[in-house]
Amino acid sequence: MKYLITSALPYINGVKHLGNLVGSMLPADVTARFLRQEGEEVLYICATDEHGTPAEIGAFHAKQSIEKYCTDHYELQKNIYERFGLSFDYFGRSSSEENKKLTQHFYKELKANNLITKKTIKSFYSVDDQRYLPDRYVTGTCPHCGYEKARGDQCENCSKLLDPTDLIEAKSTISGGSNIEIRETEHLFLKLDLMTDKVKKWLRQDKENWPKIVSSIAQKWLTEGLRERCITRDLSWGVPIPEPGFETKVFYVWFDAPFEYIGATQEWANSIGQPNEWEKWWKDPKNVKYYQYMAKDNIPFHTIMWPSVLLGTDEKIKMVDFIKGMSWLTYYGGKFSTSEKRGVFTDQALEVFPADYWRWALMAMIPESDDSSFTWNLFQDIVNADLANNFGNFVNRTLKFTASKIGETVPEGGEWTEREEKLQTDVNKILADISSYIHQQEFRKAISSMRELWSLGNHYIDEQAPWKLLKTDPQKCHMVIRTCINLIRVNAIAAFPFIPFTSELIFEHLGLPKANRQFCLANGLDLKSIPAGQAFKIPPILFQRLDDEKITNLKDKFQGKEG
Repeated sequence: MKYLITSALPYINGVKHLGNLVGSMLPADVTARFLRQEGEEVLYICATDEHGTPAEIGAFHAKQSIEKYCTDHYELQKNIYERFGLSFDYFGRSSSEENKKLTQHFYKELKANNLITKKTIKSFYSVDDQRYLPDRYVTGTCPHCGYEKARGDQCENCSKLLDPTDLIEAKSTISGGSNIEIRETEHLFLKLDLMTDKVKKWLRQDKENWPKIVSSIAQKWLTEGLRERCITRDLSWGVPIPEPGFETKVFYVWFDAPFEYIGATQEWANSIGQPNEWEKWWKDPKNVKYYQYMAKDNIPFHTIMWPSVLLGTDEKIKMVDFIKGMSWLTYYGGKFSTSEKRGVFTDQALEVFPADYWRWALMAMIPESDDSSFTWNLFQDIVNADLANNFGNFVNRTLKFTASKIGETVPEGGEWTEREEKLQTDVNKILADISSYIHQQEFRKAISSMRELWSLGNHYIDEQAPWKLLKTDPQKCHMVIRTCINLIRVNAIAAFPFIPFTSELIFEHLGLPKANRQFCLANGLDLKSIPAGQAFKIPPILFQRLDDEKITNLKDKFQGKEG
């Protein structure tokens, strides 16, 4: 079985915030790293989403050509994700030639199957800007929840999909003016309503284990009834439409962007000199398990719309097996937001702390079922309790004591006792739990079990007190220390998907070869693996405790005000 993993494509318009990171890319990366560690064949694919109004608006405000803007921000985002340790096998671009060809090909297939129709619709036209205002070029009040900053395609507050003309007191996001008119314009529509039965049937097949948020959103859409959806826009930047009379329009971004999952895989295959390799992942459904990761606003596109497109053609393309949908990560009373500059952004985060602080803390507060709130005090508590006191302290106290009192090699001597046998049993049980939880995509439970694993080591060394044994029973002291050093290896292997930089640092200082770092956790890890006599080095302090003054300063800097 091969594992195909994709995370929702981040928009090209600027650096993404921490909510975006934990809502899709980070849990996907944890899963990819975990599965590779267990010896599975994994392909983790992502890309920047470069079409649609976010790119045009971003380029407009940056006073750049759209092409230059997209290229600059692609490189910027790619660099940040590398620094966060996101282990993409390929990070592509939806403006690629591969995506263009795929989008046009599937459109022609849908048209041949009588699933495309033309309609004349009414759309906003800005007199001041002298152009049509599709989607995100229009903001106003949501007619469903009253949110005053709803976009023309979707309300960020209630997640309802909208048409621009649905908005109350609409205005242009370009000029900010309300001097807009409703004019007629011709567009192409996907006959989504005709796909209802096929989508219902597909959703009934092996989807019982999907997160409730995913299945409930999909079911809500079906219950309300599917209707024809417009797939084109009055824009100049995007995938051209292979249709006479539509030369001045492009495909709507929601229609072309999902094809970039396949497109980026083709880009990857071309990059390794094996252009047909992509077919192993997208045309071999029985031998590939496909996971998708996204926040809840993307769920309708991945449970209803894109499946409808794929099911509506004669192409045999791999369909998703599991969707990990997330709620919102909020920041002091509001959702993290790129457009409103609310919260902490990924480039800023890396200027404050190393990546592993963020990777662990964000996964510990991941909004798996309900919205969760990021606060600096919660971040402080997680870093201090888990990383500094529990994990880092055990590594530091064990290796420092050994180096200063015994030497910088794993000590020999001493007999393995029932206490160590129990420790081994307890360790393997927790490792099996961690493996099971990650396979089930229950990350908070996996984090909780990881804390339990780390606590075993601290409890064991406190109970055995090797600093006392060194005087009364040196041989037993050596055995206890040898067991603790093996526990450090176990802890680092189990934690690797979450905090890879720290785990790699530990592997290097323990002198572990690559072959001694990858194991199936469910099979257990031997507490006798590192032999006596193996040299080690003391790593630097792995995690610094965060004091109150530091946190207060960060609250002020990032406007994290209580209440």
